[in-house]
Amino acid sequence: MNVAVVDVWTAPGGDDSRATAHALLLSLAGTLVDDPVLTHAADGRPEIAGLAVSISHSRSLVAVAARRTGVIGVDLEDVYPREVSGLARRWFDPAELDWMAGDLLAFLQLWTAKEAVGKALGLGLRNSGLRRRVPFEDGPVESVPGLYVVRLPLAGAVLAVAFDEPPHEIVLTEHHDTALRSTVRSRTSFPVVVRGN
Repeated sequence: MNVAVVDVWTAPGGDDSRATAHALLLSLAGTLVDDPVLTHAADGRPEIAGLAVSISHSRSLVAVAARRTGVIGVDLEDVYPREVSGLARRWFDPAELDWMAGDLLAFLQLWTAKEAVGKALGLGLRNSGLRRRVPFEDGPVESVPGLYVVRLPLAGAVLAVAFDEPPHEIVLTEHHDTALRSTVRSRTSFPVVVRGN
């Protein structure tokens, strides 16, 4: 029996975060399919035959996600002090503004979820992606029936994953250097409940 799993790997971005993300994605894909080859769609999205894949990079980290079936989107943002109220007022609706109440972490939870959903749809933030409603907590995306968003715990960052066909398990593997030698692997059964302020 093939258990539906979403694999998410993270690593430091290094000097060339794009190259690091590509190498990390190929390493992850190599655990799922034989001889993976990374290509890009005309719009720049990464593709590996036989897998749904997604990439994100922040100032210091990269994240990649893969699964054998369905669609996947991942987004990552570092947590560091910054002014986000202008962006929030421009893109978030009144209910989202009330929920985030000026809190940076809440803003990043909404922002990364919107990005992850856009990537899962193959749209990124085009076509009003930042105006697309996402759940405040993990769960179904009402504005896009059939998609789900989960935030995964990651020190110093906010990490969101969007997918259809809820998996039986989400596996987060943290690599602590770009050589992919030092890892921490955690398994989480779906649904994931992440609580916080």
